[in-house]
Amino acid sequence: MGPAVLITIGVLFLLHEVRGDMFDFGNTYPFILIVIGAILLASSMAPMTGHIDSMTAPPPSVPPASVPPATGGPAQSSVPGQGH
Repeated sequence: MGPAVLITIGVLFLLHEVRGDMFDFGNTYPFILIVIGAILLASSMAPMTGHIDSMTAPPPSVPPASVPPATGGPAQSSVPGQGH
């Protein structure tokens, strides 16, 4: 909502500079209320399918299955040149 209100205020100031006699900012404040109402109406009518509800807890994560160490030789270090 914030960006839309800022754009509306910017457009109203621009119209005031271009056509100051027709678009006085003091008389055009209802446009800001119309923009806010339109955004609230559009957000309330938007479909919620595919959205993630922020109130629902995410499913628990499953820890990875432990893999038994490979047999067939001595354990090797992950740092090259160490343990040789």
